[in-house]
This record gives sequence, C-alpha cells and structure tokens, in this order.
Amino acid sequence: MTYPVVIIGSGFAAYQLVKAIRRADQQIPIHVFTADDGHDYNKPDLSHVFTRLQTAGDLIRMTGEDFAKEYQIELHSRCRVEAIDPDAHQVFAEGCALTYSKLVLATGARTFVPDVTGSATDRIVTLNSLSEYEAAQQQLHQAKRVLVMGGGLIGTELAMDLAGAGKIVVIVEPSQTLMGNLLPEYLALKMQAVMRHLNVDMYLSDSVIELACNGSHGMTVTLASGNCLQADVVISAAGLVPNVSLASQAGLDTRRGIVVDDTLQTSAQDIYALGDCAEIQGKVLAYLQPALLSANALAKSLLGQPGRLALPPMMIKVKTPHFPVQLGSAAQPSSGTLPDNARWQMNVDPQGCTARMLNDAGQIKGFVVTGEHVSQALPLLKALPTE
Repeated sequence: MTYPVVIIGSGFAAYQLVKAIRRADQQIPIHVFTADDGHDYNKPDLSHVFTRLQTAGDLIRMTGEDFAKEYQIELHSRCRVEAIDPDAHQVFAEGCALTYSKLVLATGARTFVPDVTGSATDRIVTLNSLSEYEAAQQQLHQAKRVLVMGGGLIGTELAMDLAGAGKIVVIVEPSQTLMGNLLPEYLALKMQAVMRHLNVDMYLSDSVIELACNGSHGMTVTLASGNCLQADVVISAAGLVPNVSLASQAGLDTRRGIVVDDTLQTSAQDIYALGDCAEIQGKVLAYLQPALLSANALAKSLLGQPGRLALPPMMIKVKTPHFPVQLGSAAQPSSGTLPDNARWQMNVDPQGCTARMLNDAGQIKGFVVTGEHVSQALPLLKALPTE
C-alpha cells in the first residue's frame, strides 16, 4: 500500500507545493488538511481590498473543491489536525488516524496582537487570511474611523489603502518611524509625509494600552502617551507569530519557527515544513518568494530527487501606490530588520530615490528604490552578492 503525502495547511506555500508535485507526478496520493475552506487566493491582495471595493469572495481564484479536482488531491476542509505521531507516521484529526509516507507542515503564522486591556479587546480585527477578512469585512467597509496597530510593512500598506478608500485612519507604532525596520530614516520620513498628505494620523513611539467599548460599535482607545482616540474598528498589524504548537507537541525542534535543514526536513524523519511557519538557517522568511522556492525544492525531495533550498538575493515590492517602494537584500532578513551597521549611499532627485545599503567594506548588500527609480530595482537585485 502506498501511503500519501500529507500536507497540513492550505495557504500559498502549501498550494505551491501541491502544484510543484503535480507538475512532476500525477499519481502520488496527496491529502491536504485545512482549518478553513481551502480556497486558493493571493494573500497580498488583502492589502488593497478597500480601494478596490472587494469582498472576500472576489479574492477567490479557485474554490477548495475546484482546486482539489484540478490537482487530484484529497482535501479535508474545516478539519484541524489535533496531533502527530512521528514514530507511527500518523496524523490525528476528528478522532481518526491517517498514515503518511511524508508529512509537510505548512501551518503558516498568525497575527501578533499586542497585550492590551479593556472591555473591547475581543473586537480587535486581524487580516492575515481570507477567512479573517470574510469575518470582518462588513464592519470594515461600514467603519468611518479605523485605527491600525503597527506601522511596519503590512500596517503601512493597510493604512494607505484604507485612507484611499475614504476612511479616517490612525496608525499607532512603537518605533520612531514607519517601516523603520526596512527603510533608511530619510525614506521613512518621506513615507510619513505621504501618509500625512493622505490625512493619516500617526502616533509614533507610542502604543495602545486599553480598548474600551463606546456604544454598540465604537471604541475608546487609550495610548501609553495618555492620548485617547475614537475608532469604529481596530486592526492589529503588529507582526506575525509562526504556528509551531502542533510541531512542538510532536517533539519537533522549534525556536521562533519550526527548525528545518536545507532540504526543509525537520528534526523528525519524513516530516518537513515550509512557508511562514518554517525557520530556515535561523530565520523565518514570511515572504512569497522564499515560500515558492521552498515548494519547488521540497517537491523534489518528496519525489526522491535531490532537492536543496538555495536562497538568492530577493526583492520585496511594497504595496503603497502613493509612494512606490521596492527593496532588496543579499541577506535574508527574518523580519525585515536592518543590520545595526547599515550604511546608506543615497541618490535623490525629483523622480525618486535610490538608496544603496553598504557594509563596512563599502560593498552593496541591499537597496531601496522609490518613485520612478523602481525601474532600477532589477539591475540592483542582479548586482547583489549571493551569500
């Protein structure tokens, strides 16, 4: 009897793996377990649903049922895997056991929600999945005042999109600048100027400490600085936490993420991990390109071919249309954090900016381009050294 490849999760990484396997092998049995409906969608699209007036249904590229038919998989939707037995090669869900030949953990990550007090903490909205947006879309589209906790990449993207849709938007960010972990200070300040032009209020070096109900829908938001604000919706965009509990309970090595080697194998034989839950070379790479490259490499390993992950320099396109930004790095940052010794060489003109990040030896290790300078992103990416 041939036991199936079992994949836990149905996000981008999981479905890219399914596609990569099926390109090479149409016969190997694949089972996918997912806590949601298993619909195929592009998660980055969540950053601009408001200006595009899109519902959750509009984002679905293929329903879970259609995806299962197209790629000949057994989809266990709305079904949570409760436990893994690595020695027996079994997963347990809804009281049943399924034996696997290979197991892949693509459990993703959840939004970090800061620890706040008050009677309205259960009203905090997160937008890290299609199902989360579906649950909150009515109140989000009806809201006039939206407060975003977090001014990093996702928080800034969401705030700009909300403002573009006519919302009154506030960002609360503990750091001194927006996207300070990705942008040199000069460009972070430029981003802030654009946000002010869009009438986005920013409370920097500040944080939310209390959310109190104010009527049936509104909230009073108290900040550490003592400021009190009113909001109809509060969104947490304060980073991601990899989902490692299932792996940890099974005895697999976990740190920030599920620890894997360059074949994406965990500390247990025949168990692999990829995507936002995986820790690769000590880093969690919560971006699309590492997930895609991981899926292609892992598909080879699962089919008995040599498959080792090699990560080239990568680029991120920030979805801030009023201030176009693209950035690249030779080193793969776990959370986009700039190195302490980052030194910037700036080329600024009325069309935008090219910022080259140099090391102590004067070698380029990364870049940020804005405005019309984004046309230089690809040549700069090709010039970065492979580490």
